[in-house]
Amino acid sequence: MSTKDYLNHALSGATARSVDHFETACHELRCYVGDPLASAQAALDASPDMTMGHVLVAYLNLLGTESPALPAARAALAAARALPANEREAAHCGAIEHLVNGRWHAAGLALEDLSVRYPRDALALQAGHSIDFFVGDSRMLRDRIARAVGHWQPDMPGYHAVLGMHAFGLEETGAYARAEAVGRRAVEMQPRDGWAWHAVAHVMEMQGRRREGIAWLGDHSATWSEGSFFATHNWWHLALFHLGMDHVDEVLDLVDRQVLGPASPVVLNMIDASAILWRLELRGIETGARWQALAERWAPHIEAGNYAFNDMHAMMAFVGSGRDGDAERLLAAQERALAGGGDNVDFLRDVGHAATRAVLAFGQRRYTDAVQLLRPVRSQAHRFGGSHAQRDLIDLTLIEAAERGGEHDLADALRREREMALPA
Repeated sequence: MSTKDYLNHALSGATARSVDHFETACHELRCYVGDPLASAQAALDASPDMTMGHVLVAYLNLLGTESPALPAARAALAAARALPANEREAAHCGAIEHLVNGRWHAAGLALEDLSVRYPRDALALQAGHSIDFFVGDSRMLRDRIARAVGHWQPDMPGYHAVLGMHAFGLEETGAYARAEAVGRRAVEMQPRDGWAWHAVAHVMEMQGRRREGIAWLGDHSATWSEGSFFATHNWWHLALFHLGMDHVDEVLDLVDRQVLGPASPVVLNMIDASAILWRLELRGIETGARWQALAERWAPHIEAGNYAFNDMHAMMAFVGSGRDGDAERLLAAQERALAGGGDNVDFLRDVGHAATRAVLAFGQRRYTDAVQLLRPVRSQAHRFGGSHAQRDLIDLTLIEAAERGGEHDLADALRREREMALPA
């Protein structure tokens, strides 16, 4: 039995009721609001044999880089594989097969091929866009969406999300003016689209437009934060704008209320918490006991060994809280991961292992070691994922390590480099 989604793609094993739940889940995922996993499960409750329902559940358990979610993703893939599937659905299953085995680049390529064939498959575009972010492929963040956007029309469900993704890809490739225009249009079309709000915030961060950034996010926070599971990241951006203005009290207030306050166990949220606290530490700002609770939330992920970008941020929490044993366990887990398989081996070898060790060296006041570890990887930091704004922490740590280690000429040179990188 087959019916169609809202953009006329055939859905094996679906009914009209299950399609409605499925489309609700996809809308929630595109906007980063609500509970898309619950909506996907509602689709499966209505039609247990809906292949794309299981596919969506698999993606939802994979795109948070959470190691504990892997068994659920594998189970969803097995369920999808056991059901009838058309060409498009089978291609999704192939991409998920790569993802559950840590083959991020192969999954991205499989979804690239799928999007070439089906450019209006919003789920394929979003999953691929997420993978491009996790592997740090800025060109594909832009071009994957650029290839498809001409196939869409403004009245199509999800068009705002295609624009929001395109805006972020444009920003990550330096096309700031166009990125902002496209991102603002996406927000106008769908004010709940947290990714589009975030794309415009990135433009302002990269251009040093901090007052405008505070107005962009601060004046409209009720719109983008209400019921959003992406809200922590946008609060983090708002905190960055305030930090750039030396509004330390405002930053600490945002940290306590919005970034750390919810005590989220979600890895992506913990990354934001580590990143803002580490920036405060680099400035010599007292963070008190804030590291302790965060380190407790990172502790269950020490052995994950699935994504080096996460490891670096976990190390910040262990260093900040003085948990030397956990820090050493994390490095041992990285060593084991380096002997394993999947793309995380490359993420670690190219950037992640050195960056994580540098964070520990910095915390132990071995500043010369931190400098020596970071200098060779800073220019290729994109190879272990994240955005330009997130990876900036590597440069900030390098500058402060050079300063504290007595390499004042190097620190001065790096600061001058940063000043020249800002738009005139």
